[in-house]
Amino acid sequence: MPTLAEFNAAEQPAAVALVRPCLDVDRWIDAVVDGRPYGDVAALVDVAQTAADPFTDAELDSALRHHPRIGERAGGASAEANHSRSEQSGVSADDDVQRRLAEGNRAYEERFGHVFLIRAAGRSGEEILDALEQRLANDAETEKSIMAEQLRQIAALRLEGIFG
Repeated sequence: MPTLAEFNAAEQPAAVALVRPCLDVDRWIDAVVDGRPYGDVAALVDVAQTAADPFTDAELDSALRHHPRIGERAGGASAEANHSRSEQSGVSADDDVQRRLAEGNRAYEERFGHVFLIRAAGRSGEEILDALEQRLANDAETEKSIMAEQLRQIAALRLEGIFG
């Protein structure tokens, strides 16, 4: 794992490569990388939570392509897949929870046209299901705002995991 000092001193392409798996939105990456040097991880996370706000529809679409459905195991060996598997490790393998997540994912995708996104780290399968059911009642603009916040929370957790 790289240190924050190494990130601060890294050449631009190397720094970009370190943070891209946290949130694949170029404008966000540029803001985070250009904000260096950071005195501590908290300062880095502060910038990450406000950078590129608000996300455009194209940026949200791009970021969502890197997130599997909740309850589905991400494939591959990419940094994004490794992060996702770790973040979803607390989601129950219980057949009933998995079935309900699959049904909820389908309903959400039919309603909004993209995967349901939530910061899974630290949440149980039941908590995720509750949030999914509540968010199905949102309008598209409200849901876009919630998705952006969830992306920022995921990115912050990933940065803390890399540099913390």
